[in-house]
Amino acid sequence: MKILLMTFIALNLFADIKQDMFNLYQNEKYEKVCNLGFHNFSRYRQNEEYISLYAFACLKSDYIDRLSVPIAALKFSKEARANSAYFSIILMQKKLLYHALVDNYDLSSFKLPTTDYTLSKVFDLYAKLEKHEPRAFYLFENENDKKTTYKLYLEKNNRLSKVIIEKYYNSVMIKRHAYW
Repeated sequence: MKILLMTFIALNLFADIKQDMFNLYQNEKYEKVCNLGFHNFSRYRQNEEYISLYAFACLKSDYIDRLSVPIAALKFSKEARANSAYFSIILMQKKLLYHALVDNYDLSSFKLPTTDYTLSKVFDLYAKLEKHEPRAFYLFENENDKKTTYKLYLEKNNRLSKVIIEKYYNSVMIKRHAYW
């Protein structure tokens, strides 16, 4: 009887975490969802809906490096594999863009899949540049919306530099992304 009661309590606690994550996601509290997903991953490693919610929240809160575990775990359904591929593209683009800005690596020969995510758009625009001398910053115009522009630069630190992407609409910054 105690085992049955403990199991029931444990299942309710786990259900509450998933529901809390969903509610937080609906309210655009992506960082909280990402952290909850990260800390409870081992409990739900077989639940692809949970893993996808966790991964999309990490993506929306710019915790892109946390996508590596969900990328590996999302494999059992068509939708999960599509999500895994989507996250893989963005993670690879982040790593390559960082490599290009920090190490002056030429990306112009790359022909990669892309996404609608801001980092992907900036990656594509940067990769179109011919081999060039590094600049303090890069300004790009969204090819589909001339009112949207992006400023790309490297924020240098003693230990670890960050790639910064600022998104502007009508010259007003609407979002700042930082990646390392």
